[in-house]
Amino acid sequence: MTTHPVLKFTWDTDADRDVALPGYETAGAAGADIRANLAPADRAAGLTLQPMQRGLVPTGLRVEIPGGFEMQLRPRSGLALKHGLTLLNTPGTIDSDYRGPLGVIVINLGETAYTIRHGDRIAQLIVAPVVQAGVELVETLGDTVRGSGGFGSTGQA
Repeated sequence: MTTHPVLKFTWDTDADRDVALPGYETAGAAGADIRANLAPADRAAGLTLQPMQRGLVPTGLRVEIPGGFEMQLRPRSGLALKHGLTLLNTPGTIDSDYRGPLGVIVINLGETAYTIRHGDRIAQLIVAPVVQAGVELVETLGDTVRGSGGFGSTGQA
């Protein structure tokens, strides 16, 4: 039997509790859609981003992520393709020890203004295991076939 990590959410003070919690839209979805939960003063008009403008979109949520896991925020492909909306720090990582408000940093790379409406699905969240690596300073590194070849070194650029 497979045990799945459980994300525990709580509402922020001014959150609209009628906005749906993050959810998987299909049985095979890797990402759960997370929604905009705008401040009361912004709910009617929405949050409009001009071309090349970025903004922090509130979700109205705080989360408790089990130890050994992280939550990643990623763009929604439909918003990216149709409107040029994407996330600046993709993927954005939420650490298991963070308990503050969840916000999504969105940028409009499109050619026209785009308005994010209260309750819109704005990003998707992925839960992934975390491995913390040790750090060791050594005199030399092991050899490989690639060696120090950088960008484009394994094929045509």
